[in-house]
Amino acid sequence: MAVYFDHRVEAPDSSGAAVLISWHSSVCVLAVGSVNPSTGGCVDLYLQQGEHVELCHVERGFSPSLLQWHPTKLLLAVGWETGETMLLSHPSGELTPLPNNTHNACITVLEWSSNGGRLVTGDQAGVMAVWRVDARGKLQGSPLIKHDYSKPLTCCIFRPPPPAEDVAMLARAAVSGDESALDMFNWKKSNKRAAFALGSQEGLTFYISTADGSVYSVDEQARSVPLVSVESKIQTMWYSKRRDVLAVVTDSLLLSQFSLGPEGIAQEISKVKLSGRGVQHADIVWTENGLLITASGEQHIRLWDVELDDHYALSLDESLGFEKGELLNCVSFCTSKQVLAAGTSRGRVALWHMVTVSDQQGDTKIHWKLQTPAEVEGNISQLQWGSSSHLLAVCSSSCVVILSEHVLCSHYSQQMAAVQLTPTQLSLANFNTNTHITFHTDTHIRAVQVTKDMVAVWNGKYITVYEPSGQTLHSTGSFQCESPALVVHEENIYTVEPNRVQIRTPQGTVKQLLAFSEAEGNPTQLSVCGSYLAVGTDTCHVRVFDLTRREAKAMGVTKNLSELIPDLGALRSVRCNASGSQLSVLIAQVNGRPDNKVYFYDIELDTLSHFDFFTGRPESSLAQSEDSQRTRCEGELAARCPVSQFWDENEPRLFVCETVPVNSDLLCILVITYFVKYVFCIKKKVYEAVWENMARMCVKSRRLDVARVCLGNMGNARAARALRNAEKEPEVEAQVAVLATQLGMLDAERLYKSCGRFDLLNKFYQAAGQWQQAVETAETHDRIHLRTTYYSYAKHLEALGDKNLALVYFEKSDTHRFEVPRMLMEDNLSLEIYINKMKDKDLYKWWGHYLESQSDMEAALHYYDLAQDYLSQVRVYCYLGNIQKASEIANETGNRAASYHVARQYEGQDEISQSVHFYTRAQAYNNAIRLCKENNLDEQLMNLALLSNPEDMMDTAMYYEEKGTHMDRAVMLYHKAGHVSKALELAFATEQFGALQLIAEDLNENSDPALLARCSDFFIKHTQYQKAVELLVAAKKYHEALQLCLDQSLTITEDLAESLTVPKDSSHLSEAGRKELLEKIADCCMRQGNYHLATKKYTQAGNKIKAMRALLKSGDTEKIVFFAGVSRQKEIYVMAANYLQSLDWRNDPEIMKNIIGFYTKGRALDLLAGFYEACAEVEIDDFQNYEKAYGALTEACKCLTKAKGRSGDEADRKLLILTHRLGLVKRFIQARRMHEEDPVEAVCVCESLLEEKDLDPAVRVGDVYGFLVEHYCHHGNFQQAWSKIEDLRSTRPNINLSLYVSQTSLEALQNAAGVRLVYRDTDTHAAEDDEEVEEDENINH
Repeated sequence: MAVYFDHRVEAPDSSGAAVLISWHSSVCVLAVGSVNPSTGGCVDLYLQQGEHVELCHVERGFSPSLLQWHPTKLLLAVGWETGETMLLSHPSGELTPLPNNTHNACITVLEWSSNGGRLVTGDQAGVMAVWRVDARGKLQGSPLIKHDYSKPLTCCIFRPPPPAEDVAMLARAAVSGDESALDMFNWKKSNKRAAFALGSQEGLTFYISTADGSVYSVDEQARSVPLVSVESKIQTMWYSKRRDVLAVVTDSLLLSQFSLGPEGIAQEISKVKLSGRGVQHADIVWTENGLLITASGEQHIRLWDVELDDHYALSLDESLGFEKGELLNCVSFCTSKQVLAAGTSRGRVALWHMVTVSDQQGDTKIHWKLQTPAEVEGNISQLQWGSSSHLLAVCSSSCVVILSEHVLCSHYSQQMAAVQLTPTQLSLANFNTNTHITFHTDTHIRAVQVTKDMVAVWNGKYITVYEPSGQTLHSTGSFQCESPALVVHEENIYTVEPNRVQIRTPQGTVKQLLAFSEAEGNPTQLSVCGSYLAVGTDTCHVRVFDLTRREAKAMGVTKNLSELIPDLGALRSVRCNASGSQLSVLIAQVNGRPDNKVYFYDIELDTLSHFDFFTGRPESSLAQSEDSQRTRCEGELAARCPVSQFWDENEPRLFVCETVPVNSDLLCILVITYFVKYVFCIKKKVYEAVWENMARMCVKSRRLDVARVCLGNMGNARAARALRNAEKEPEVEAQVAVLATQLGMLDAERLYKSCGRFDLLNKFYQAAGQWQQAVETAETHDRIHLRTTYYSYAKHLEALGDKNLALVYFEKSDTHRFEVPRMLMEDNLSLEIYINKMKDKDLYKWWGHYLESQSDMEAALHYYDLAQDYLSQVRVYCYLGNIQKASEIANETGNRAASYHVARQYEGQDEISQSVHFYTRAQAYNNAIRLCKENNLDEQLMNLALLSNPEDMMDTAMYYEEKGTHMDRAVMLYHKAGHVSKALELAFATEQFGALQLIAEDLNENSDPALLARCSDFFIKHTQYQKAVELLVAAKKYHEALQLCLDQSLTITEDLAESLTVPKDSSHLSEAGRKELLEKIADCCMRQGNYHLATKKYTQAGNKIKAMRALLKSGDTEKIVFFAGVSRQKEIYVMAANYLQSLDWRNDPEIMKNIIGFYTKGRALDLLAGFYEACAEVEIDDFQNYEKAYGALTEACKCLTKAKGRSGDEADRKLLILTHRLGLVKRFIQARRMHEEDPVEAVCVCESLLEEKDLDPAVRVGDVYGFLVEHYCHHGNFQQAWSKIEDLRSTRPNINLSLYVSQTSLEALQNAAGVRLVYRDTDTHAAEDDEEVEEDENINH
């Protein structure tokens, strides 16, 4: 059995839909002509697997019309629809154009002579030319012949040359004394000089036909004479060399035959009208034996035997996978294989094998056997068999595919079997574990080899190795290999190349080479049996290698079988037995025919024996059994030919040979076992009933694999096909149910229910005629098929004649609108009653159409009204001449189709206004516009154009512009249609400034810059500066736009600023110019007080200092802190810290933290020290917390110490002062701490502090006196306390005592002294404090 591999041609991107295909007659090269609507046509060449020949690509701006290969050379004649003709060489791609002035119309004729020495070209204008082509395939100058027939040329054929004289026969006759033969060799005799021609002569006479049915004969002397004439255009011609008959077929399928006499006179001998549908492009094929085959888009192919005057037809069989209604478009016949191929409209290739059968009377009859189709994509338009009989080119609506025939491969080894099912599918069976795997590969399978641990697949170019893993296979290696032979043994793969055998690993690494000399030839045959490898070469040498060791070792010497077998042409198959001692060989004879013998070569004894399957006897050297057994064997084995052979892997004496009976397709497998040169045969028969019972048991055991074998032995093809189709179902029960159904068992219903496949159960009920169960199943479990079930049941009831119930189910299936009228068509009364009862608009409309077809217009109008089919009503009224009623209906309903119909009627009556009105209601604005322009209705034209599409607006605007009136309307329409530039040009030209403002709103950066500049000047002139700025920005004139903003004091919004911002890497401005523009924008924003926007633009320009200054002016503390943090510049940190010091940092710890952090990051240590001093003063003045003040002063000292090397002497001076202040604060803190333990010492320290000249501001004088007053009051020494108060007042006259002395001590002192103390209020002190703060700030800054 064979399958077809599909190879899609690797078409280039520029190629379009294929329209022409042509194979070379002897080389596997396919020419394809294609048409691309956008680029034109092209011609490409492809190899047998679809590989594109890159050099052979011809592209033109028009379509190819004909392709014709040279009969022997790789030279393609290409004709184009413009008359251009050229010769394309393969593989160089060299082009040889014919002179341009030869043809000016589409090429319709391209024909080579039998040897390719002449090329005939013809075109649609009737010009015919004959060209000479030399032996190298080169065109020779101008045409030899040129005629103008003034009628389109249709086809051309060359008359075959007469048979040449046989030189060998003449020579033998001359030697034997034949005078005439001697005279033919004597060239000097003038009367015999032209009687003998060496070699075959090329026929140069040809016949060419024209479109009017005329056929002309053109001889090699350039004489063109009318030959015959038929009634219509000739589609094809055929010449019978044996009968000297010219047959022509016209496009009306009229077959005429003419007998051609020696004087060039044609006599009509028959004329017959062929049955079939005559079409212009019917595909017609002639065979060599006079069989005419046509395909004309019908459901069958017609065949006419011209010589026997017999005709018949071939049709498709739906059981083989074809669909009902599938049409046959094209045909092609392979003479060598006797196979007819036909392409269908559904993408299938039908194949018929022609079988000639002889009956008992000796009469032959032709049978056509239809095979399983091959499938491609799209509607097939062309087919052609290639030079190799296994190649078929298929041209469909979507692609060109090359189908390559391949015999299904198989292999058995080590209890593992592999059988190819499809081009990419393998079936693997392990008989040891009783497991089965169906495996899909990624590529086509051309050969397969299996062992127990490995599966090797070869696709012709690559070998892929798989290993079994449970129920699946996984790839372990893949490598490139184009070896024609492949075998596998254990972990090794054996391949061949010239003069050697390669031993490879599964990954493709070559481990060992088995070399053969040039005399021994190239290995072509490999086989492994057991642990032995048999190799056969193309020079008929054989050799066996032992594979039991780590490296293969040759056994004996290479044997040349040509020395032992006479008439040996080539080795067909070489096999060795399990012990490596015997070789079996199948050969082909010198004439190419397969030999009927199988030869056995004994390696150890160096002897050759054979068994002849034609006679059914072994050679005499083989031992024979008894006469009765020998006679029975000879009768069974006679008249056969061996086709394949096998040895048992374990028993070295068991040999199996597959044979075919001579002149028969039946196969017979014979087992020949050698037991010391003893031959016997075994034949076994099994009855069909036994297989059927076994198949029934498979339903119970669910063994579908065994069931397939049983069905095959039963010969039940229908059941086997149904079971094979059921394999796609995922449930095993569903597959078993199909088997049970085919065997007539009652288990199917139960199985379908058990697996929940109610859809299949529904189909089962329908097939069994159990419609009630089918409907119930669909209603309860299979609702997705409910309507389909209703419909099928209705069709069943209709077939039974129960139309009333069928009507109900047609309604349930929602198909009643079509099916019920069809069913009741013969009963008009019942149908009318049903339609009136249903009150369905679709049925009303259908019935109205029917009544209208019966000329019952009034009834039809009634039903059209019920159906609300306003178009039909209007159409009927217009037909009746009542256009007024039709107008009323169209106006009332507003139906667009009805309005359009009325408008057409009014237009036909030249009532333009009414026609325009109804065209407008129908929204057919283009028709209304057309009428308005034709009748100068300019007022309505504007409104209609605005309602219509942009194309109509443009057309109307051009109309106004050409008339030179209503230019404002033209401007508006151009604008509405989207042609802004045209509208602006017209507005400027006609000074339509009002429209100009509206149009300018649609201008953007994609508009013409010159136009934008012109519009901006217009807006500046009319003081519309904002719009002018937008247009300048769109025109990329950023500086002019910004200058206009400055000159006219326009507020720069954020949107305007963004539009003025040029993107990075812009071609309009350099990076420096871009930054300069951004800074100008920011400066303008600063002037306008838009500090945030100024900050943004300064930042985009890279000037962060200015950005910070703008942000400081905004006073946005949060953004200032954020910007300083992300900028990471010292100056910005310092600026931010200085700004934060101006805030209420005393009461906001977060601000104080940011100040310290920014000064630290900005390395402004002197400023940080000043800030710490200010912190110390705040602690002293506000909280009298000298401990915290001491800490702040300590930090200030640290900062000044770090800054000492940077600021020089100034830092030293500040550090000295700060150190002194720190010492004073420290002494005061110590005095306060030691007061509890040693009051006297504490008083002494305070007294010493008061003697310091620069005590304040390090330590407030008031705090020291207050401490002493508190001490004396606490010890009752009020006189001394009063003295200290007096000293304080003399030092600070305006001091507020309550700030330094507690209220309790003051009251006790007043009571003791009997004097009322007067001290300033808090406000006065606050003013004093403010002065002190200002002084501090001045110091810090």
